[in-house]
Amino acid sequence: MKRWAVLVVALYFLILVALTSPLVLVAFFPLKSAPTVLGPFFEWPYWAAVGVFLVAQAVMLLVPVELSLQRPTSQRSVLWLILSAGLMMGVLGMGAAISINEFIRQGNADATNAAIPWGVLLVLWALWTIVFYRSSRTVPATDVITQQCRYLLKGSILELLIAIPTHIVARARDYCCAGFYTFIGIAFGISVMIFSFGPGLFFLFAARWKRLQPLPGRPTD
Repeated sequence: MKRWAVLVVALYFLILVALTSPLVLVAFFPLKSAPTVLGPFFEWPYWAAVGVFLVAQAVMLLVPVELSLQRPTSQRSVLWLILSAGLMMGVLGMGAAISINEFIRQGNADATNAAIPWGVLLVLWALWTIVFYRSSRTVPATDVITQQCRYLLKGSILELLIAIPTHIVARARDYCCAGFYTFIGIAFGISVMIFSFGPGLFFLFAARWKRLQPLPGRPTD
Protein backbone atom coordinates (compact mmCIF):
# COMPACT_ATOMS: atom_id res chain seq x y z
CA MET A 1 0.00 0.00 0.00
CA LYS A 2 2.80 2.41 0.81
CA ARG A 3 4.30 1.86 -2.63
CA TRP A 4 1.03 2.85 -4.27
CA ALA A 5 0.91 5.98 -2.12
CA VAL A 6 4.45 6.88 -3.18
CA LEU A 7 3.42 6.34 -6.81
CA VAL A 8 0.51 8.76 -6.44
CA VAL A 9 2.79 11.39 -4.89
CA ALA A 10 5.34 10.87 -7.69
CA LEU A 11 2.65 11.38 -10.34
CA TYR A 12 1.52 14.54 -8.56
CA PHE A 13 5.12 15.78 -8.50
CA LEU A 14 5.45 15.38 -12.27
CA ILE A 15 2.18 17.23 -12.83
CA LEU A 16 3.27 20.09 -10.55
CA VAL A 17 6.56 20.50 -12.40
CA ALA A 18 4.73 20.52 -15.74
CA LEU A 19 2.28 23.16 -14.49
CA THR A 20 5.04 25.58 -13.52
CA SER A 21 8.01 26.75 -15.58
CA PRO A 22 7.59 24.51 -18.68
CA LEU A 23 3.96 25.53 -19.13
CA VAL A 24 4.81 29.18 -18.53
CA LEU A 25 7.38 28.95 -21.32
CA VAL A 26 4.78 27.54 -23.72
CA ALA A 27 2.11 30.07 -22.75
CA PHE A 28 4.28 33.20 -22.87
CA PHE A 29 6.79 32.37 -25.61
CA PRO A 30 8.45 34.44 -27.10
CA LEU A 31 7.84 37.11 -24.43
CA LYS A 32 9.82 34.98 -22.00
CA SER A 33 12.93 33.05 -22.93
CA ALA A 34 13.77 29.55 -21.77
CA PRO A 35 16.62 30.64 -19.44
CA THR A 36 14.31 33.14 -17.73
CA VAL A 37 11.38 30.79 -17.27
CA LEU A 38 13.44 27.77 -16.27
CA GLY A 39 15.46 29.83 -13.81
CA PRO A 40 13.25 28.90 -10.81
CA PHE A 41 14.36 25.28 -11.20
CA PHE A 42 17.71 26.41 -9.80
CA GLU A 43 16.28 28.33 -6.83
CA TRP A 44 15.34 26.83 -3.45
CA PRO A 45 12.03 28.75 -2.95
CA TYR A 46 10.59 26.97 -5.99
CA TRP A 47 11.44 23.52 -4.67
CA ALA A 48 10.28 24.52 -1.19
CA ALA A 49 6.85 25.41 -2.58
CA VAL A 50 6.68 22.16 -4.57
CA GLY A 51 7.75 20.31 -1.43
CA VAL A 52 4.85 21.81 0.54
CA PHE A 53 2.37 20.55 -2.06
CA LEU A 54 3.97 17.10 -2.07
CA VAL A 55 3.98 16.81 1.71
CA ALA A 56 0.35 17.89 1.83
CA GLN A 57 -0.55 15.25 -0.78
CA ALA A 58 1.38 12.60 1.18
CA VAL A 59 -0.48 13.58 4.35
CA MET A 60 -3.80 13.27 2.52
CA LEU A 61 -2.80 9.67 1.71
CA LEU A 62 -1.76 8.82 5.27
CA VAL A 63 -5.24 7.89 6.48
CA PRO A 64 -6.17 5.97 3.29
CA VAL A 65 -3.00 3.88 3.69
CA GLU A 66 -3.89 3.08 7.30
CA LEU A 67 -7.43 2.15 6.29
CA SER A 68 -6.18 -0.05 3.45
CA LEU A 69 -3.87 -1.88 5.86
CA GLN A 70 -6.81 -2.26 8.27
CA ARG A 71 -5.12 -0.18 10.95
CA PRO A 72 -7.03 2.07 13.35
CA THR A 73 -6.67 5.76 12.49
CA SER A 74 -5.40 8.07 15.21
CA GLN A 75 -6.67 11.54 16.00
CA ARG A 76 -3.22 12.91 15.18
CA SER A 77 -3.30 11.52 11.63
CA VAL A 78 -6.77 12.99 11.07
CA LEU A 79 -5.54 16.35 12.39
CA TRP A 80 -2.69 16.42 9.85
CA LEU A 81 -5.24 15.55 7.18
CA ILE A 82 -7.37 18.52 8.22
CA LEU A 83 -4.39 20.90 8.21
CA SER A 84 -3.41 19.80 4.70
CA ALA A 85 -6.91 20.26 3.30
CA GLY A 86 -7.20 23.67 4.99
CA LEU A 87 -3.88 24.72 3.44
CA MET A 88 -5.11 23.83 -0.05
CA MET A 89 -8.25 25.90 0.49
CA GLY A 90 -5.95 28.78 1.42
CA VAL A 91 -3.95 28.25 -1.77
CA LEU A 92 -7.18 28.53 -3.78
CA GLY A 93 -7.98 31.80 -2.04
CA MET A 94 -4.49 33.08 -2.78
CA GLY A 95 -4.87 32.16 -6.46
CA ALA A 96 -8.19 33.99 -6.67
CA ALA A 97 -6.72 37.03 -4.91
CA ILE A 98 -3.76 37.45 -7.28
CA SER A 99 -6.02 36.90 -10.29
CA ILE A 100 -8.47 39.58 -9.21
CA ASN A 101 -5.58 41.87 -8.30
CA GLU A 102 -4.11 41.69 -11.82
CA PHE A 103 -7.56 42.14 -13.34
CA ILE A 104 -7.98 45.39 -11.37
CA ARG A 105 -4.44 46.80 -11.28
CA GLN A 106 -3.35 45.54 -14.72
CA GLY A 107 0.33 46.37 -15.28
CA ASN A 108 0.72 47.61 -11.69
CA ALA A 109 0.09 44.14 -10.25
CA ASP A 110 3.83 43.71 -9.68
CA ALA A 111 3.78 46.57 -7.18
CA THR A 112 1.07 45.00 -5.02
CA ASN A 113 1.98 44.39 -1.40
CA ALA A 114 2.81 40.68 -1.10
CA ALA A 115 1.17 40.64 2.34
CA ILE A 116 -2.30 40.69 0.74
CA PRO A 117 -2.24 37.26 -1.01
CA TRP A 118 -0.26 35.70 1.84
CA GLY A 119 -2.75 37.12 4.32
CA VAL A 120 -5.63 35.62 2.33
CA LEU A 121 -3.87 32.25 2.37
CA LEU A 122 -3.29 32.28 6.14
CA VAL A 123 -6.80 33.48 7.01
CA LEU A 124 -8.53 30.92 4.80
CA TRP A 125 -6.19 28.19 6.02
CA ALA A 126 -7.20 28.93 9.61
CA LEU A 127 -10.92 29.23 8.84
CA TRP A 128 -11.16 26.04 6.77
CA THR A 129 -9.07 24.11 9.28
CA ILE A 130 -11.63 25.02 11.94
CA VAL A 131 -14.50 24.06 9.61
CA PHE A 132 -12.95 20.70 8.71
CA TYR A 133 -12.08 19.99 12.34
CA ARG A 134 -15.60 20.67 13.59
CA SER A 135 -17.13 18.49 10.88
CA SER A 136 -14.68 15.63 11.55
CA ARG A 137 -15.61 15.07 15.20
CA THR A 138 -18.76 13.12 14.46
CA VAL A 139 -17.92 11.17 11.28
CA PRO A 140 -15.53 8.29 10.42
CA ALA A 141 -12.13 9.01 8.91
CA THR A 142 -13.26 7.80 5.48
CA ASP A 143 -16.08 10.33 5.46
CA VAL A 144 -13.64 13.06 6.52
CA ILE A 145 -11.49 12.34 3.46
CA THR A 146 -14.49 12.24 1.13
CA GLN A 147 -15.90 15.48 2.49
CA GLN A 148 -12.60 17.33 2.24
CA CYS A 149 -11.93 16.13 -1.31
CA ARG A 150 -15.43 17.21 -2.30
CA TYR A 151 -14.88 20.71 -0.89
CA LEU A 152 -11.45 20.97 -2.52
CA LEU A 153 -12.85 19.97 -5.90
CA LYS A 154 -15.70 22.48 -5.66
CA GLY A 155 -13.31 25.17 -4.43
CA SER A 156 -10.88 24.57 -7.29
CA ILE A 157 -13.70 24.84 -9.83
CA LEU A 158 -14.85 28.10 -8.26
CA GLU A 159 -11.28 29.46 -8.26
CA LEU A 160 -10.85 28.53 -11.93
CA LEU A 161 -14.11 30.33 -12.73
CA ILE A 162 -12.37 33.44 -11.39
CA ALA A 163 -8.86 32.85 -12.75
CA ILE A 164 -9.72 31.82 -16.32
CA PRO A 165 -11.99 34.80 -17.24
CA THR A 166 -9.59 37.28 -15.64
CA HIS A 167 -6.72 35.65 -17.55
CA ILE A 168 -8.59 36.01 -20.85
CA VAL A 169 -9.18 39.71 -20.15
CA ALA A 170 -5.60 40.28 -19.02
CA ARG A 171 -4.14 38.61 -22.11
CA ALA A 172 -6.09 41.06 -24.29
CA ARG A 173 -4.29 44.00 -22.70
CA ASP A 174 -1.03 45.49 -23.95
CA TYR A 175 1.17 45.72 -20.84
CA CYS A 176 4.27 43.57 -20.37
CA CYS A 177 3.66 39.88 -19.61
CA ALA A 178 -0.09 40.42 -19.46
CA GLY A 179 -1.86 37.57 -17.73
CA PHE A 180 1.13 36.23 -15.80
CA TYR A 181 -0.50 36.39 -12.36
CA THR A 182 -3.85 35.12 -13.58
CA PHE A 183 -1.90 32.26 -15.18
CA ILE A 184 -0.49 31.45 -11.73
CA GLY A 185 -4.05 31.47 -10.41
CA ILE A 186 -5.03 28.92 -13.06
CA ALA A 187 -2.03 26.76 -12.12
CA PHE A 188 -3.10 26.89 -8.45
CA GLY A 189 -6.65 25.85 -9.32
CA ILE A 190 -5.54 22.91 -11.47
CA SER A 191 -2.96 21.84 -8.86
CA VAL A 192 -5.55 21.71 -6.07
CA MET A 193 -8.08 20.00 -8.33
CA ILE A 194 -5.60 17.22 -9.07
CA PHE A 195 -4.62 17.23 -5.39
CA SER A 196 -8.23 16.40 -4.47
CA PHE A 197 -8.10 13.35 -6.77
CA GLY A 198 -5.10 11.87 -4.90
CA PRO A 199 -6.97 9.81 -2.26
CA GLY A 200 -9.45 8.51 -4.84
CA LEU A 201 -6.62 7.52 -7.16
CA PHE A 202 -4.91 5.71 -4.30
CA PHE A 203 -8.07 3.79 -3.43
CA LEU A 204 -8.31 2.63 -7.06
CA PHE A 205 -4.70 1.40 -6.92
CA ALA A 206 -5.33 -0.30 -3.57
CA ALA A 207 -8.49 -2.03 -4.80
CA ARG A 208 -6.64 -3.29 -7.88
CA TRP A 209 -3.78 -4.57 -5.74
CA LYS A 210 -6.15 -6.44 -3.44
CA ARG A 211 -7.80 -8.15 -6.40
CA LEU A 212 -4.44 -9.21 -7.82
CA GLN A 213 -2.97 -10.35 -4.50
CA PRO A 214 -5.76 -11.53 -2.20
CA LEU A 215 -4.82 -12.41 1.35
CA PRO A 216 -5.49 -15.98 2.61
CA GLY A 217 -9.04 -16.33 3.80
CA ARG A 218 -10.23 -13.12 2.14
CA PRO A 219 -12.61 -13.54 -0.80
CA THR A 220 -11.73 -11.75 -4.04
CA ASP A 221 -14.12 -9.25 -5.64
